[in-house]
Amino acid sequence: MGLKERGAITGIGETAYSRNSGKSVVALQMQASLAAIADAGLAPTDIDGIIAYAPSGVVAEDFVTNFGIPDLRFSATTPMGGASAVAAVQCALAVVATGVCRHVLIPLGRNGASGSRISARVREMPQFRVVSEFEMPVGALAPAQLYAPMARRHMELYGTTSRQFGEIAVATRRHAALHGNAIMTAPITIEDHQASRMIADPLRLLDCSLESDGAAAVVVSAAERARDLARRPVYVMGAAEGHPDSPSVISQRPDLTTLGLAKAAPRAFAMAGVGPADIDVAEIYDCFTFTVLCEIEDLGFCPKGEGSRFVESGRIAPGGSLPVNTNGGGLSYCHPGMYGLFLLIEAVRQLRGECGARQVPDATTAIAHGNGGVLSSQSTVILGTGTTL
Repeated sequence: MGLKERGAITGIGETAYSRNSGKSVVALQMQASLAAIADAGLAPTDIDGIIAYAPSGVVAEDFVTNFGIPDLRFSATTPMGGASAVAAVQCALAVVATGVCRHVLIPLGRNGASGSRISARVREMPQFRVVSEFEMPVGALAPAQLYAPMARRHMELYGTTSRQFGEIAVATRRHAALHGNAIMTAPITIEDHQASRMIADPLRLLDCSLESDGAAAVVVSAAERARDLARRPVYVMGAAEGHPDSPSVISQRPDLTTLGLAKAAPRAFAMAGVGPADIDVAEIYDCFTFTVLCEIEDLGFCPKGEGSRFVESGRIAPGGSLPVNTNGGGLSYCHPGMYGLFLLIEAVRQLRGECGARQVPDATTAIAHGNGGVLSSQSTVILGTGTTL
């Protein structure tokens, strides 16, 4: 039994993103979840599956209590860092396709700016045990320090430059300027990027994603239920998860320029029956500019080593041949601490044609990718508005 188009994204919801929400993480996730459920035309009591993100401290039982869910048939967690949300979609798809549930809620959110520091959050996650034991004691405390060698290796192997990383920062800021919920909307130039302070060589301030408070949620429904709901369903055409070699620590990978995405992407494309050339819009995890460049390569939009040239000349910016992160991504919209879910939501909005000034014309197929970073878990979902159902 295949999973292609056996389920659909039927509801999406977000809170405002800010530096200080003044709300608890539970309250933020409840707010986003109620918005997603209402968007689908459902009631909270219609939810019979929940895939929560345990490290946020919010569990399925919180939703049962607050929403009055009478019969929760399935609950799970997919604690994979930035890949958590997209991996949860694959899990939800399997659950609705096999009849276990009708409507699965995926909530994510945290106070990433006003809450604990990133290094503290890293230590709390069991997947980071090797990093915490062997690398943090010698000063590798934050993700920028762990990703920097990957970016430097790409530069040494392929001649990639810091200015090419800047192309990604500038393009995503242009996208963010068209979105009313984005945190950073002031235009920036390559020169601004080059003048921003160094964080972990070669990554500068404008190479790094934001920290923010907020939450997002989606509802995944069984295909036969999705047709009768309030919104035009966006069907999941393909989904996959991949883990690279040395999944616990980046520094021990045999190839620093290849992500787990290189394993996940071919499987997702094969399930969907499409290829990179068929994708109209890409929403891919951008904890750093370098990851976007590397993911473009591993997704097959260009050969390995050519991502630096792919991102030049406005190709991924508004009006480009492959618009990337049309809401501004983690670099300008909000922190990917919403763990990739806000990218999935943007892909759904693009396919529904709801994006106004940032709408990609005639978008019918989109890809959303979540990057687990140091956790090494990578997940990819390909969405489409067309269906044979």
